[in-house]
Amino acid sequence: MRIVLFTGKGGVGKSTVAAGTAALAAARGLRTLVISTDAAHSLADAYGAAPAGSTNGGAEPTEVAPHLFLQQVDAQLRFEQSWADIQRYLLSVLDAAGMDPVAAEEMTVIPGAEEVLALLELRQHARSGRWDVIVVDCAPTAETLRLLALPEALGWYIERLLPIQRRLVRALRPVLNRAAGVPMPGDAVFDAITRLHTELDEVHALLSGPDASVRLVLTPEQVVLAEARRAYTSLCLFGYRVDGVVANRIFPASDADPWRAAWVEAQTGVLAEVAQSFAGLPVFTSEYQPAEPVGVDALAALAHDLYDGADPLAPPLGDGPFRVTRPEAGGAVVHLALPFVTRAEVDLARNGDELVMTVGSYRRLLTLPAGLARLAVAGARVVDGELRVRFAEPAPAATGKEAR
Repeated sequence: MRIVLFTGKGGVGKSTVAAGTAALAAARGLRTLVISTDAAHSLADAYGAAPAGSTNGGAEPTEVAPHLFLQQVDAQLRFEQSWADIQRYLLSVLDAAGMDPVAAEEMTVIPGAEEVLALLELRQHARSGRWDVIVVDCAPTAETLRLLALPEALGWYIERLLPIQRRLVRALRPVLNRAAGVPMPGDAVFDAITRLHTELDEVHALLSGPDASVRLVLTPEQVVLAEARRAYTSLCLFGYRVDGVVANRIFPASDADPWRAAWVEAQTGVLAEVAQSFAGLPVFTSEYQPAEPVGVDALAALAHDLYDGADPLAPPLGDGPFRVTRPEAGGAVVHLALPFVTRAEVDLARNGDELVMTVGSYRRLLTLPAGLARLAVAGARVVDGELRVRFAEPAPAATGKEAR
């Protein structure tokens, strides 16, 4: 099964490109599902179809063409399935504090819930074996990056703090209930948090695996290019494969009037920077359309021209942004692709069996496998857009005589 995610700055046409790619896959006879993690669903509008789920209560995807299915997730239903136990506990706490029930219910809805639950829906579809291709229309770049960083961030909390809190609550619940008058969380709450983490962890493994990749959609403008470059760096930091760039809404150069000729010249300069910035990645280009592409046929035609004979579903090449090599001299080297980053922009720290990497406003806690955790960090450098962290056998402990 092939999974392709599309993201980019808001307004660059990522939903159109995602919808077209899915339509092209279905036209080849592949069982294709297109799903949105963007709260502002627009896929149904792009296909000119009834909103997915409007005829079946959201339980199943809606077929919009042969082999092509669309789903806009019923966030309320999935929220109740994945968050209900946690929400009930939080509501009981706010009720004890005297908060208005309506305000309390609003307070207990997690930010970005629709995007998170859409990813859990993606996990269920991937496990079903029903699809050959899943295309994901992601939220705009910043929201997507926060979302894809969530599984590891939640994992740190679950693995380290939750067991301690669980033991403390069990031991002190009777005392705390009487002293504070606030209900303490029960096992159902902790189990729900653990279950949510497990599901998100599976999503991360799925989307960072060899059959999944992210495609960046941009328009040839300097501000949009700058955001796409940052997104590329951050996606690599969290282990996601970027397999291509789509440059959308390019002005055709022929028969250009003076106003359009100025745009053509400006876009040509930016497109040269795109090719240089994303060297090694295919850059697919799409001209401004004479009319808005709406409907399965129009979107499939757009995608056909966009990929220009290339296979839009070709599996991503290489080992991904993260790999480990074993030099002949011993030890190990961790390689992490970090395009556009200098050593001065990387903050690196070791905390037990974790490597803490900070790039800009994003931080990744990388849990080291046992074979690396026993080694010491011997150095780090950035070479050709790749962070290389060298590990070596720890120095032998000094004897008492040597210490004196």
